[in-house]
Amino acid sequence: MRRNEPICFGTDGWRGVIAESFTCNNVARVTQATAGHWRNACRGRDRRLAVVSYDRRFLSEHFAELVTEVLAGNGFEVWLTREPNPTPALSYAVAASGACGGIMITASHNPAEFNGFKVKDPRGAPADDATGRAIEGRLDSQPVRRLPLLEARRAGLVRLVDLRPAHYRAIRRLVDFSLIAGAGLRVAHDAMYGNGAGAFASLLGGTRCQVTGLRQERDPLFGGIRPEPIAENYVATRTWLRSHPQDLCLVTDGDADRLGALDGLGRPVTGNQLIALLALHLTRHRRERGRLVKTVNTTTWMDRIAAAAGLPLTETAIGFKHLATEMLKGDVLLAGEETGSIGLGHHIPERDGLAAGLVLLELLAESGRPLAGWLRSLAKEFGPLHYERIRLASPPERNAELIARCRRDPPARLLRSPVESVNSLDGVKFTARDGSWLMLRGSGTEPVLRLYAETADPQLTRRLLAQGRRLVAADG
Repeated sequence: MRRNEPICFGTDGWRGVIAESFTCNNVARVTQATAGHWRNACRGRDRRLAVVSYDRRFLSEHFAELVTEVLAGNGFEVWLTREPNPTPALSYAVAASGACGGIMITASHNPAEFNGFKVKDPRGAPADDATGRAIEGRLDSQPVRRLPLLEARRAGLVRLVDLRPAHYRAIRRLVDFSLIAGAGLRVAHDAMYGNGAGAFASLLGGTRCQVTGLRQERDPLFGGIRPEPIAENYVATRTWLRSHPQDLCLVTDGDADRLGALDGLGRPVTGNQLIALLALHLTRHRRERGRLVKTVNTTTWMDRIAAAAGLPLTETAIGFKHLATEMLKGDVLLAGEETGSIGLGHHIPERDGLAAGLVLLELLAESGRPLAGWLRSLAKEFGPLHYERIRLASPPERNAELIARCRRDPPARLLRSPVESVNSLDGVKFTARDGSWLMLRGSGTEPVLRLYAETADPQLTRRLLAQGRRLVAADG
């Protein structure tokens, strides 16, 4: 493998297959480039601090130690976690400590063979496109400088830490925690073998709530699934819930920055439903004000809830870094995307699956009403919406050509309804007169084409995805 192999930042850092592109050599190269960028960006600061953590994938702790050695070799003081910590805990620590930035070794929800390198800016936000390009531009501009971990610790440059306690204290303050504590909710937590293991048991320890942990142990193969909080990955959890009913089951992804859920009987809740429920809770029950922000592929429910509350809605490209950019501008109440990535405006400018989970518990504690009842009310008040997405193996160059063609020559109709708008903010999205929409977009982290559709009826949504498949096949 060539030493000058390109490293490209996607929607959330750089990711690659372990031992193919994600190698020790490439991790050292990109860390050296990041150190160079931070040295320039942090010029004039009294302290050059960086925070480093990692997930439960193969070799993640080894890669994190390598990152630490390179940062120490470049004169940085480094906080390195003793064990895997949730990504939002790292983001919170960066913002609270005044660090130059943070590096999280994780591929989040990607398959087990992947690992990744997430960069956080000094505010705890995901690195924006400009930062990614700046780091890419510094690759191989300097030789890698590396100080062995033991020497770095002896020199006082490396401190082993646990970032979770401070983060847990911060997110408890975001909700009426005494209300949750006294509600006596039965809560299951499916950690999907990821970094969220034990989080809700710790957060709710000493309260009247009863927490049962599922898939909490470390398994670098994630039990043969992708650690992504979507229905197809809940088979074992659904079976367990049918025999052990709860009030709610919370699900966190591989690095605990995304949230999923099932109701107490094992029926999956989608990311779009979660975002809509939290937006409704914040605007109606807590009577909070501010912008609602969503990515272009997120449910129309957000538009309708914003309109009902008399609040502005902002739409962005896909990737939480774009939502974070809006959060940094201020006046944001909630930001979310359909994957279960949810950020709260009074918290860090980053998604936080654990914080979002507490807000959902607050909704149930305040109302005493089951989650299934809230979902029925959501559909009754704001209209039924059925959303699906599929992924097709497709190389990035073909995706770019296909989407360019669809922009030039959009379909005249989505099923029987005329297309009224074509949105090119990210990929291409067609919206019809009846409110249904279809979107095509190439992944920023994998050789995949994603198709998204939303209509008022599940059968129509499946038919609309079939129309999208035909559009893709016509390009072949």
